[in-house]
Amino acid sequence: MNPATLFDLSGKVAVVTGGAGWLGRPMVAVLAAAGARVIIASRDAATAAEVVSSLSARGHVGEHVIYDQGDEASVENLFITVRERCGGADILVNNAAAWPMRSRTGPLEDFARSMQINATGLFCVTSRFAEDMAERGGGTIINIGSSFGMVAPDFELYEGLSVSGGLPDYFFHKGGMLQLTRYVAALYGPRGVRVNTLSLGPIRKHQSDELAARFSRRTLLRRMGRAEEVGGAVLFLASDASSYMTGSNMVFDGGYTAM
Repeated sequence: MNPATLFDLSGKVAVVTGGAGWLGRPMVAVLAAAGARVIIASRDAATAAEVVSSLSARGHVGEHVIYDQGDEASVENLFITVRERCGGADILVNNAAAWPMRSRTGPLEDFARSMQINATGLFCVTSRFAEDMAERGGGTIINIGSSFGMVAPDFELYEGLSVSGGLPDYFFHKGGMLQLTRYVAALYGPRGVRVNTLSLGPIRKHQSDELAARFSRRTLLRRMGRAEEVGGAVLFLASDASSYMTGSNMVFDGGYTAM
């Protein structure tokens, strides 16, 4: 392989669900910079428009489709729109998620709504695009997972702080995502579709300084990750650099799960 073209996505169409979010934006930016035409699937039209504008300012190609992963009709609309505009997707990044649970003892309706979005919705969009990719000769799907899908919560990290320490729907979803990845990879691998999970460790966003310090001490690198660092891992899984990877869980957690 030529190192100069190994990460080249020219001519590819990449769909990033939740592409206007804090993690989605760096994914979109790096895929577009690598040459992909990026479709930002998001409920937030205003923020998505800002992302598209920033891409255009740098000479990259991006566009927005309204997307609600908890609504089957919205998933179908995304698929149809991408097919009509672009002929189909070569890359799907399943980054969208929503967490309606507010406490471990909250109403079951909150857990059920979370599953509708994060489990049923994930399965729906993955199945729709995977089958189309297979019919067109191949593609790659990247599921954005979490180290919390691999290990139990460390509740000591949250002692004395006004945060919950992780809610059960998140752990349920991220753990199930790993098996869904393996299942879809096994089903569609013979038809050229690669499916991998990118399991993220603690990424700095709005955590208090104290919680960030505790997480940092818990990782081998002694720091939390940065959102912009995630883009490089996504590019690796989207490109020919990972052409023999499928059914895998790529851990990106600063050594959190190694301890």
